[in-house]
Amino acid sequence: MPLPERLEIPRFDGLSARVVVPGSKSISNRAVVLAALAGGDSELRGVLDSDDLRVMERALRQLGADIEVDGSNWRVRGTSGHLQAVRDTVDVRASGTAARFLTALSTLSPGPVVIDGVARMRERPIVDLVDALAGLGADIRIDGRAGCPPLTIAGGGLTGGEATIDASRSSQYVSAVLMVAPFARSDVHLRLRDGVLVSRPYVDVTLSAMEAFGVEATFAAPGLLTVAAGQRYRGRRYTVEPDASTAAYFFAAAAITGGRILVEGLSPVSQQADIGVLSLLERMGCEVEALPEGVSVVGPSGRLRPIDVDMNAMPDAVLAMAVVALFASGPSRLRNVANLRIKETDRLAALASELTKLGARAEADADSLTIAPGPLRGCEIETYDDHRMAMAFALAGLALDGVVIRDPGCVSKSWPAYFDALLALAS
Repeated sequence: MPLPERLEIPRFDGLSARVVVPGSKSISNRAVVLAALAGGDSELRGVLDSDDLRVMERALRQLGADIEVDGSNWRVRGTSGHLQAVRDTVDVRASGTAARFLTALSTLSPGPVVIDGVARMRERPIVDLVDALAGLGADIRIDGRAGCPPLTIAGGGLTGGEATIDASRSSQYVSAVLMVAPFARSDVHLRLRDGVLVSRPYVDVTLSAMEAFGVEATFAAPGLLTVAAGQRYRGRRYTVEPDASTAAYFFAAAAITGGRILVEGLSPVSQQADIGVLSLLERMGCEVEALPEGVSVVGPSGRLRPIDVDMNAMPDAVLAMAVVALFASGPSRLRNVANLRIKETDRLAALASELTKLGARAEADADSLTIAPGPLRGCEIETYDDHRMAMAFALAGLALDGVVIRDPGCVSKSWPAYFDALLALAS
């Protein structure tokens, strides 16, 4: 059933539950792209069913991939990198991942491809990726303002060679280039400007996925990635592991309520960046246990300890940890997350605003967020059409009366059934 415009979150006592979360969003996006570029058929299991993956599916069909979807199972007949011309604009809607990955893929098209999205997408910079692709021989024109979409990719392939990429704002620029690099006419050497790579674990996920589909890309030296030309992806059977970003909300629920949550099928040694919340919650006083069936988190019986942490490697988890910090015994600081300002909304500003409404003293500067807990109160939470704002702030309602989430349906971007799973925790 569709979610209402306003959803009040019931307060839970004695929380104890097992949860199954869907497949990883970041791994799903990489797997379907690589399967579309591969030669032969791929069978993908556990693919996330969400708005973002539907955007990717439609775009890959436009570019020539043959895709059959049955829930979380996808069968993809790959293109061997021979994409087809696209007549209509490729509409990425609100998906930043799709915008970046498809910009790189479109360089392999035989003709021009126009990429555009919603109003917020036209405010999200892509110039750093465009500059790197241009350095490898791509012909791309940015038609939007301030280095943002829409943009037109002429197609015709990549020359290869060496290019420098500014990866200080998004690791997805690097992942996008790496995935198409094997199709360049000569080896690709991608140098990180100033040696900086934000959210490094996401690039490690890309390298692992590429290897799984038969292509090797390596850190040839610190700050330098190399991909040999002529390698080709091969179709295969591939299973997407559970999403650590989504699991983080349920682990946070245990922390906030002093309850116990077990997320099935997740490994504490996953390459996904947001598995790092487990160590953060341990520092705050939670008990974390790796079990044969998954990972368990038990919240403390008393107040959580505050935390001061660099979260550059896991920016998506900042929102959940910010809400957890509301319930700590003192101020917490989440640092080195300037890239939150170019997400679905300016997440640093949005977090500061909504945490303050709940009773905290929350201050955002250029790249960090400080949360000083105060007397907490329920309120209506504005979600800014941002799925992670809705998912994170719903957690506060598990321990506070009167928390209402506006536009809860925005969670469809990453997991339409999120609120069904959250509210089922009481059963």
